[in-house]
Amino acid sequence: MNVISIIIGIVTLILLIVGLVPLLGWINWLVVVLCVVGIVFGAVSKQKSGMVVNGAILVISLLRLFLGGGIL
Repeated sequence: MNVISIIIGIVTLILLIVGLVPLLGWINWLVVVLCVVGIVFGAVSKQKSGMVVNGAILVISLLRLFLGGGIL
């Protein structure tokens, strides 16, 4: 389960980098949903590294959404 969480984390990290570009901030909404799914998979496993990776990406994505007003 931890491997699945880390794979989701890598995919969301790539999407987060794309979402940091101006006018593509709406991608961060997808990143938030995928991070929550990754956190759930990480919480089920014994190792917590996948959950930590997804949590960090979630915080960055939510900060970007907050600064962009939720849309941009």
